[in-house]
Amino acid sequence: MHEMALAESIRGIIDDHARAHGFTAVRKLRLEIGRFAGVEKPALAFCFDAVMRGGPAEGAELEMIDLPGRAMCYDCGKEVEIEERLAPCPLCGGGRLMPVSGDEMRIKDMEVI
Repeated sequence: MHEMALAESIRGIIDDHARAHGFTAVRKLRLEIGRFAGVEKPALAFCFDAVMRGGPAEGAELEMIDLPGRAMCYDCGKEVEIEERLAPCPLCGGGRLMPVSGDEMRIKDMEVI
């Protein structure tokens, strides 16, 4: 389950920022997750709660924000939103697409005290 490793990485980032910026608790963490990131959100939420115990984000609300998948279509020259990595272009039906986003995951922001 790579969600545990993701939660542990998030914990490391939170701990580093808590030391650097002097906050003691995280009330809410907003996480952006791309459509193609391969993250199982229920599993990540479970792992987040377990991994944050004893740290500044214990009990923090985790909000996961979905980011769309986007690709450049070489047939029509447009950047388009796609539902699946191998989907055809929704504008022209072309099949020559290069994904440009959708596999990212990043902390958008945190509410801290």
